Amino acid sequence: MIVLVPKISRIDTEIQLARFLSAWRALALVTILVALVPLELAAAPLVRIVFGAAPIPFSIPSALRGQIFVGDFIYSKYRLLMLLLAAAAVTGLWFLLQRTPFGRVVRAGVQNPDMVAALGISLTPYMSGVVAISVALAALAGVLLAPITGVHPAMGSEILTAAFVVVVIGGLGSFWGVVYAALIVGVVRGLTVYFFPPAAEASMYLLMLVVLLVRPRGLFGERIERFE
Repeated sequence: MIVLVPKISRIDTEIQLARFLSAWRALALVTILVALVPLELAAAPLVRIVFGAAPIPFSIPSALRGQIFVGDFIYSKYRLLMLLLAAAAVTGLWFLLQRTPFGRVVRAGVQNPDMVAALGISLTPYMSGVVAISVALAALAGVLLAPITGVHPAMGSEILTAAFVVVVIGGLGSFWGVVYAALIVGVVRGLTVYFFPPAAEASMYLLMLVVLLVRPRGLFGERIERFE
């Protein structure tokens, strides 16, 4: 027993240290996210000063103009291209995260960064890759939306609100939950625009409220015991 006491004490100290480091990392991440908000607010006026506040028109390529008739339905060629590219991006991202060594390290690093570090794997290049992929997907979304909304400094802010609603409805930590939530929000907004246009924007917030009342963690989010 006398021999085991120091070992138990050391293990307990290491556990407490690991918990402290995890809490410190979480606090640092939240601090960075909070600090980015005023930075974005400060950068927006500078963008307007340099490039102007008026939307810049961005026309659809001539090869993608026109409609496709499928029975009684009419589909825009460009919007069909957007749908195919979005599906390809989602599929590619899922394959990258679930079927490649890069994705395995990223998922392990999100769940238990201390264990990944103990194995001698540096998460810095992997997380930098995640940021680069996120920026690339955001750029792709901006290019695809440019012919529809025009290019202007606030075009990202308009998408950000809907993206926040989609993530909340889908649930944190769920890849397919966000995908399904995006489809549900799109269908709900489309039906609301058709039947009652003034409530189009409010419909997704009402949907989020209903989901949070029924399932606080979102449709596919991880369970949080203290809330349920």
